[in-house]
Amino acid sequence: MNTLLSKPEQLARQQVLALAAIVQGTVLVDQIARTGQAEPQALEASINSLFAFSATTVEEAYGGIENLEVGIRGLRDLLSGNDYGERRAVMRYCLGVLHLHKKLRGDDTTASLLRNRLQHAAKNKEMNNIDISSLSSSLSSIYQDTISKYNFRIQITGSAQELQNPNNAARIRSLLLASIRASYLWRQAGGSRWKLIFQRNRLFAQTKQLLGTEIPR
Repeated sequence: MNTLLSKPEQLARQQVLALAAIVQGTVLVDQIARTGQAEPQALEASINSLFAFSATTVEEAYGGIENLEVGIRGLRDLLSGNDYGERRAVMRYCLGVLHLHKKLRGDDTTASLLRNRLQHAAKNKEMNNIDISSLSSSLSSIYQDTISKYNFRIQITGSAQELQNPNNAARIRSLLLASIRASYLWRQAGGSRWKLIFQRNRLFAQTKQLLGTEIPR
């Protein structure tokens, strides 16, 4: 976190970065659903954020702002107002994630189960040096046992061949879980639906500033 910023500026920064983290997960979901591929650094950072239990800032959860470049660029594109077709799916996934986050916040039992399962997965990861593929499989099972119990489903669209691939399906569920986790960071920083509606121009300007000053070219 930039400690030279005032507290309101720091809070505003965290809101933008948390939104970028939500978007990053959904952009990667879209990439996998369409092509079976995803940007490796962003994928690893998003999945590992699920184990950053004590993180108090988005940078801590994602291991640095450079690991959020995909999300920051994706957020800029969504806020630009240009209605390109490929962004519609990402926007739909983001709205779905925020809805699931709202359900989870009101469900202490499922939230507690989710946290316990993630803590167990984190210990297993540390002890056995599990790779991203195996980790995604474990996280996918956690998603199915918790989030999938709700009657709301995020409908993923893309290539039928890629969506039928079990490894892709596991990575997609893991990334949706990471975006739900990022929604907690957004809420923690004072984010709300009304901020998205009424402060869109400010969020857009801050996103462009981050890309211009803090993301390596």
